[in-house]
Amino acid sequence: MPQGAAWAQAPCPSDHDRLLSALKANVKASGGPANGGFETNEWAAIVARDGIVCAIAFSGPAVDAQWPGSRLIAAEKANTANGLSLANMALSTSNLYAGVQPGGPLFGLQFTNPPNQAAAFAGDAKRFGSANDPLIGKSIGGVVVFGGGLALYDGKGIVGGLGVSGDSSCADHNVAWRVRAALGLDKVPAGVNPNRKDAIIYDLNPGGKSASGWGHPLCAGHEADIADELGAGVGGSTPK
Repeated sequence: MPQGAAWAQAPCPSDHDRLLSALKANVKASGGPANGGFETNEWAAIVARDGIVCAIAFSGPAVDAQWPGSRLIAAEKANTANGLSLANMALSTSNLYAGVQPGGPLFGLQFTNPPNQAAAFAGDAKRFGSANDPLIGKSIGGVVVFGGGLALYDGKGIVGGLGVSGDSSCADHNVAWRVRAALGLDKVPAGVNPNRKDAIIYDLNPGGKSASGWGHPLCAGHEADIADELGAGVGGSTPK
């Protein structure tokens, strides 16, 4: 698109059925591999590059088989990763944790783009997670600063964002990493870590400071071990 041109409606990186299939295949509760956390069912959401929600799915057998509140969290994670990533630099939501802490260079970031409440709480709950979820076609907004959101790249550039929620934030990151790969939208050109790009970085010291400035705390399970196996994490070890 030429510089300064109007932003036409962006295409959705994935349809509902592909997202649903990829999510179910990568959540243990729905038959997928372990992700190191509670191993609960999950929500996933995708926004197009223009920030419009275009696909939402859940992995469980019913809409309340995963945390109901995680539908909006997943959508806001997708919005965050898309909104704060560029063609030549990907940021996962996990990369934002350290910077937003008091005294950090991003302190207050999570309050800068409030969620669209009119969209968030509208529509028939019977349609949640379906191909015609009430959020589809709307901008959700919101900024989430813990694991589970990744930008999506198709090899030609950035095409949107993916958010996953319903487990620990560390496990959400692992699921999102797997789902992004399953969708073929993991052609990430660069990120904050030269080797693992927008991976979750476990480098907080006992005082809570991040050596890299992009760190995320360990969660209570085996998420860091799984992330290491996937190439989705840097540093850390399972808490003892």
